[in-house]
Amino acid sequence: MMFAAPADVRTAPYADPCTLKAEQLNHQCHCVLLDKAALHKALGPVQEGVDLYAMILEERPQLLAESAVFVTRQSVDQQLAIIVAIERVVAMPSYQARVLASAGDTARFVPKAHSVFFGYDFHLSAQGPQLIEINTNAGGALINALLLRTQASCGDEDCHTPLTDPPEPRFMAMFMAEWRAERGNAPLKTVAIVDQNPDTQFMLPEFLLFKRLFEQHHVQAIICDPADLVFDGNALTVAGQVVDLVYNRLTDFDFSDAASQALRAAYLASAVVVTPHPHAHALYANKNNLALLTDDTVLQDLGVDANTRAILLAGIAQTRVVTPADAEVLWAGRKQLFFKPAKGYGSKAAYRGDKLTRRVFADILAHDYVAQQWVQPSGRQLEIADKAVDFKLDVRHYVYQGHSQLLSARLYQGQTTNFRTPGGGFAQVLVLPCG
Repeated sequence: MMFAAPADVRTAPYADPCTLKAEQLNHQCHCVLLDKAALHKALGPVQEGVDLYAMILEERPQLLAESAVFVTRQSVDQQLAIIVAIERVVAMPSYQARVLASAGDTARFVPKAHSVFFGYDFHLSAQGPQLIEINTNAGGALINALLLRTQASCGDEDCHTPLTDPPEPRFMAMFMAEWRAERGNAPLKTVAIVDQNPDTQFMLPEFLLFKRLFEQHHVQAIICDPADLVFDGNALTVAGQVVDLVYNRLTDFDFSDAASQALRAAYLASAVVVTPHPHAHALYANKNNLALLTDDTVLQDLGVDANTRAILLAGIAQTRVVTPADAEVLWAGRKQLFFKPAKGYGSKAAYRGDKLTRRVFADILAHDYVAQQWVQPSGRQLEIADKAVDFKLDVRHYVYQGHSQLLSARLYQGQTTNFRTPGGGFAQVLVLPCG
């Protein structure tokens, strides 16, 4: 589902009939949309000892939710407007100079590639969608592409799967655009999909799906640990095979870990195309940037126009950098705050303020954290084992060069998205057109 942003959409409180209809469907439509037979067919037979169907449905039963999430077209338009506004600011030289002033050498190195799979994550509040964070190596895009092709109709006119073109060709075209930005018309021969201990990663099925996608387009793909990479000053290799492009799934965002040193050296020498890369993470995903994007004084100093500022201030959860000088104020207001490490990922070491102890708060003050206004996530109710079960949800846009390529949702319980809730996981988003 490819979405184009409207010319000028402002975030605003909504309690219109269409929104009420979406909320009603999210609480009353218990239909099962995941067609397991279609999923089995899409994943294909066991190949080289790899059973993707068992890996996803049996070994990771909380990866895919069995039903969908309903949102309104108005909400999606508002989300797209926020994305466009952020992209507009990030492109400004004044913003980039501010953000990169204290960044390391890998972040300041500017490649020609843009970076694939930005993840813009939103909570759907009563005041409209609120961006809570941006990721630059967002996982799940190809898993969600599977959902689009394996959803059944639930037989209700208000509960249907919209027709959409498969996103896989867009994804492959995106990787080719990254390659051509750096290497022109040279042939792309080998891609390394790199993550730490990939065989033990929860998202291993997606790595295997990407390997299949690349190979279907006649590109050799290798899944490996960064420590498997070797740089001789000219070429990056793995097991003796020259690597042309690295699809980077590491959470070592600046390549500072010992295992990443070959990759780091090859990247800085422009000996390999890396996507996503440290420069993109510094500009988009460091959560300290959200404090800049929600500070009107800073935005004015950067030269951001009034309309863009209004969209950002209304559409991003208010964020501030945690400093020891603000300890008293932050502790007093902690119940309305969510504390996140500035360079964190996957909700690791993130804390709801109302759950904080003094000991944990002292640890937060001693490290690089932001405090974000707590935005209550909206809900989805499903029937699990003949019982009505309430889930929280967030929605994610997979974005490339400012354009949303795919919209998905995640269903969960607890304080953060965790892929541990029975019945939860990635869910397709159904958009209500509302006239």
